[in-house]
Amino acid sequence: MSSAAATTSAASKPFKIGFIGAGGIARTHMGYLKKFEGVEIVAAADIAPPMLEKVKSEFSVPHVYADYKEMLRKHPDLDAVSVCTPNGLHAEDSIAALNAGMHVLVEKPMAMNAKQAQQMVDAAKKNDKVLIVGFQHRFEPRSKVIREQVKSGEFGKIMYVRAQALRRRGIPSWGVFGQKEKQGGGPMIDIGVHILETAHSMIGSPRPISAVGSTFTYLGNKCPGAACPWGPWDWQTYTVEDLAVGQIRFENGTVLAIESSFAAHIEKDIWNVTILGEKAGASWENTEIYTDLNG
Repeated sequence: MSSAAATTSAASKPFKIGFIGAGGIARTHMGYLKKFEGVEIVAAADIAPPMLEKVKSEFSVPHVYADYKEMLRKHPDLDAVSVCTPNGLHAEDSIAALNAGMHVLVEKPMAMNAKQAQQMVDAAKKNDKVLIVGFQHRFEPRSKVIREQVKSGEFGKIMYVRAQALRRRGIPSWGVFGQKEKQGGGPMIDIGVHILETAHSMIGSPRPISAVGSTFTYLGNKCPGAACPWGPWDWQTYTVEDLAVGQIRFENGTVLAIESSFAAHIEKDIWNVTILGEKAGASWENTEIYTDLNG
């Protein structure tokens, strides 16, 4: 085969993806992946037969398995695996796929704790594979604009960042979001990680040197007396926080405050990053940069 033919053949080879977990998050990913040329969803694994039936009927996934290990074993040619299982399984599932020689996209939060996260990173390095966490907000145009302006020096020194993922009444009434032993935490690990990662990315990902935080539970573990748009939650098994706040100091002197809640006595939900620099500031929510021009 000529080099030109070999190049054409390689370029036309589909990028094959398998899924561990076939629930709502997985089907959301599948919906987007189906729009890309050159991407082939080959297989999915889930312990729930109805979930497998859904991906077969909705996305024509040809191979489904009750055991993800069987999927990895029978499809060694998978290029990548999307891990869409509950938080407590992220580390185990990701490490298995990496050790099977596949790239991995894992849903946030990356793992239940830092030890598990490090084991995942180690597995990716050992197998020379890409491991990426599903932090999609860093790829939004508004995030890129602010990041590029920060990098170019338009903000000067970044002094302070405020990252907020606050719900007024948003305690999930499905799944295990209220059970710490299965979820790992409450709003901070569920939605706070999104806004924190986005903020950290936009300011250039400086190295943290210290952190302090506090958590508070005052509504979720009580018999619901406040209306929630998603209906009543299981307050009797609720062991996570309603509100988590913290502050991180970076080696370049920047200070970042993070606030995240499932339920808080505020006017409305807030989903924003505010950046204060010596020469300019920004609101991520509004996609606006503020500075002084001509006095």
